[in-house]
Amino acid sequence: MPKISMPAGNAFCPQCLYLYGTYKENREPNYGLFTWATYCWDEGLRFIACIGEDKLTRDRIRATGVFSASVVGEALLPAADFCGNRPGYTFDKSGRMESVCGSVLEVPVPAESPYSFELSVDKILSLDDRKESEIYVCKICNVLADERLGEENGSFEERLRFASPVVSLSHQYFSVSDKPLGHWGEWK
Repeated sequence: MPKISMPAGNAFCPQCLYLYGTYKENREPNYGLFTWATYCWDEGLRFIACIGEDKLTRDRIRATGVFSASVVGEALLPAADFCGNRPGYTFDKSGRMESVCGSVLEVPVPAESPYSFELSVDKILSLDDRKESEIYVCKICNVLADERLGEENGSFEERLRFASPVVSLSHQYFSVSDKPLGHWGEWK
């Protein structure tokens, strides 16, 4: 297959959409929409989040050290898109979606998210001297999931279809297909 050089970009790097939830000082929920997230293993599974500019969400994470990261399913996409395209400094996003409080941490969780992490920041890595871009390595303190996502409730493909997580590629949203393509190690 012939190759060409291209500028760096994320056109073919699928990224799951997450709503990061924090409480404002007045206890109203605030949500930001993010995709720069991944996982690592460090004495257990950890959630890694990157925030690279001024945002109310980042201010509140810095102030409290806790936040939620909720998978955006297709039903939640309209509210998530609103929250992701309006700055929390000037828009009140608290009424855009029903929220519940986390079970373990004082963090807001969107009631319609199929799968949410309650996170406590364990390590902060600054990516620049101005400390404008930060990576948060987080301890997963709890996972709140719709009961229909329990492992004993149908096949993984059925649960994936129910959760219907949304991914972003090249400034567009896409649903995740539930078509199985095999398991690790089956392609040897």
